Amino acid sequence: MTMLSLKLSRAVSGGRAEPAPPPDRASLLVTLLRKRAAAHNVGADELEAMLRDQIRWALPMAPPEDTVLAD
Repeated sequence: MTMLSLKLSRAVSGGRAEPAPPPDRASLLVTLLRKRAAAHNVGADELEAMLRDQIRWALPMAPPEDTVLAD
């Protein structure tokens, strides 16, 4: 049932005006975290997993501890 609601949501949002992209990474992460929390609250496990992947992708990358950065 979750995939059906996800497809319906995408179809409905396709007819809406597209919102402006977030101005920075922090705003993007806030939006994704709010959507993930909402998915968790309604029990949409597949949607929550998809949003977790998007959150991981949006996080800044830090170099490994043993990597020395050139000055």
